[in-house]
Amino acid sequence: MRIDVVLPCLDEEAALPWVLERMPDGFHPIVVDNGSTDGSARIAAELGATVVTEPRRGFGAACHAGLTAATTDVVCFMDADASLNPEQLPRVTGPVVAGEADLVLGRRVLRPGASWPVHARLGNALLARRLRRRTGVPLHDLGPMRACGRAGLLSLGLVDRRCGYPLEMVLRAAATGWRIGEADVDYLPRAGRSKVTGTVRGTLRAIGDMRRVMAGRESRA
Repeated sequence: MRIDVVLPCLDEEAALPWVLERMPDGFHPIVVDNGSTDGSARIAAELGATVVTEPRRGFGAACHAGLTAATTDVVCFMDADASLNPEQLPRVTGPVVAGEADLVLGRRVLRPGASWPVHARLGNALLARRLRRRTGVPLHDLGPMRACGRAGLLSLGLVDRRCGYPLEMVLRAAATGWRIGEADVDYLPRAGRSKVTGTVRGTLRAIGDMRRVMAGRESRA
């Protein structure tokens, strides 16, 4: 079966060749250009990806644009910065395809050279702990590589269009009774600097978005 893979993208021309050339057979990349000023969109198209343009800035806006462009029963999400290896996508899709889980997140395993600042790791750990307490779902990482059913995800009606989108996905899935699991994936050295965890300011902005989602307040802009 074919599986669409949504890759939100903002100025990732240095990473895209590495990522797209490692896409497994049966996995089709949908690169969502979220305002790139480099050659990301051109490179993605040349390497066979479907390119979607989402002018409204925001991680959630890019993810949702890719989701609505996807056509396969199962859909994946992952970063386009080479911090995750597409060859490991079957680890997260396997339980969903087999009917054993409704949503699977990749639990990041830090590898040599990977850039995951202490402030970002701490924020992720605290968020995961709050998520476990609130939902009872035994998650340890709100990882960016994930897989689920496309129709089911659309039915959740996610509204966040910023950095709270991944958290809202888990919260709404848990509230709906989805079976949620994790699978270990390698976390590798990324290409370039992260737009979120690469700075304390970016991390704090993401935490603010997620706090709003936790409190039930939407962040659309």
